[in-house]
Amino acid sequence: MKDTIHKPYFIQSISDLHRLLELPKPKNPLVSVIRFEDISCFTDEVLRTVAYNFYCIAIKRNFVGKMKYGQQYYDFDEGVMTFFSPKQVITTDIVEGLKLSGYWLVVHPEFIRNYPLGQAIKKYGYFSYAVNEALHLSEDEEKSVIAIMKNIENEYRSVIDNFSQDVIVSHIELLLNYCNRYYNRQFITRRTASNDLLIKLQELLSEYFDDESLQNKGLPSVQYLAEKLNISADYLSDMLRNLTGQNTQQHIHNHLIEKAKDLLTTTNLSVSEIAFQFGFEYPQSFSKLFKNKTNITPLKYRQSFK
Repeated sequence: MKDTIHKPYFIQSISDLHRLLELPKPKNPLVSVIRFEDISCFTDEVLRTVAYNFYCIAIKRNFVGKMKYGQQYYDFDEGVMTFFSPKQVITTDIVEGLKLSGYWLVVHPEFIRNYPLGQAIKKYGYFSYAVNEALHLSEDEEKSVIAIMKNIENEYRSVIDNFSQDVIVSHIELLLNYCNRYYNRQFITRRTASNDLLIKLQELLSEYFDDESLQNKGLPSVQYLAEKLNISADYLSDMLRNLTGQNTQQHIHNHLIEKAKDLLTTTNLSVSEIAFQFGFEYPQSFSKLFKNKTNITPLKYRQSFK
């Protein structure tokens, strides 16, 4: 039996979210701080598959019951953070009796549009991570995040003045910078798992470059490799950058160069033939990439072994 496909329910505004969660109207239509303990309608079927028209930043803890994002069950005894960008589709399985605490910060892009954060928020790659790549906080990290969330909540609930928005935006930027630090810590503390992924990536690249149909398929994309490894493209690149100092695209090019070196030294294939074998439409593009990576042209590299 096939799984039922749930069409995403698009939540257009923060006011719509409050109505759906049976909460009082937001104090500001473009930003809100929601406490999970105030939500009583987790089991609403509408919430099963949703997409928001705004950023969602949540820390969830003291979990009682079962909650599953995609194929991953979560334990919220300790702080777990999730980050959703506008229009990202999220599917959640929730059962009766769910209880959890924590904060849910929702921010419409219009709230930060006229601030540097309006553009800078795009640099925080974790908004594009899959849900199963959530941020798992240590006790001290959780305390820091909760403290910032409380500051945002206090400002949100205070009387609005000319500085309210400036202060809230500053706190949001501080929160995101801390989370960026904590994600990088997570890559380090999960180095064993990261090394396993690196090994799988190398095996996947070797298999791909040994495929005789490479000429027709062209170079593998970052998205293709991420899907094969069951992680998001941004998470893969960030993990590799933290582990090796290079992103996924650089690893693809490195593997191509090593394969090209083998062909240049062990076969009589011309540079153009090697380029076409790798799916390059123009041999010059291959030669330029090779020189950028090795500081020598493919032809001179071959001649150095004669």
